Amino acid sequence: MKTIAALTVLAGSAAAFAPAPVSRVESSLSYAAELDSMTGVSAETGNKVFDPLGLSDYVPTDWARRAELSNGRSAMLATVGWVWPKVFGTFDSQDVTTTDPIDAILQADPQWWAQFIVICGVFETWKYRQELDGKSFLGGDSPAVDYLKFWPEDAAAQEEMKLKELKNARLAMIGVAGFAANHFLPGACPVPDFA
Repeated sequence: MKTIAALTVLAGSAAAFAPAPVSRVESSLSYAAELDSMTGVSAETGNKVFDPLGLSDYVPTDWARRAELSNGRSAMLATVGWVWPKVFGTFDSQDVTTTDPIDAILQADPQWWAQFIVICGVFETWKYRQELDGKSFLGGDSPAVDYLKFWPEDAAAQEEMKLKELKNARLAMIGVAGFAANHFLPGACPVPDFA
């Protein structure tokens, strides 16, 4: 009897050191409030902000949008670069002799990579200077690059163009990921051979 009483007292005192139960507050809006006013919410995302990992809680939304557009624009160019050699062939070159983009990366001379990195640095420096002058690469009143004068004057048309670019950028990022997955795991994605 004494043993049962001692165990009961010990068990009761152990509860004093257990963490207190905390009521969880569930919220369906766990993203940054700035996302509500940003372009990009449409039918493809279920007319909601698409942030399944909750990154907007940790990363400034303006920076995330710049990164998304920058990577999306690079992916659009990479999509063309992936398909072009297979459809139209390659330039006359002694360095790169394949139409496979991954093999071409490995065949390219290091001198080419040095030139590529320098030209990227020049573009990024120019882009930064344009942003300091109030020009925008995200689409605003005064775009930094609009040689063909495609940027509309109407605010509604500007929003429509921003959404089109964002959708194309997102699709290109998925497409390049599919091309790469299919390269390393043949048959992983339904990617045509283009040959």
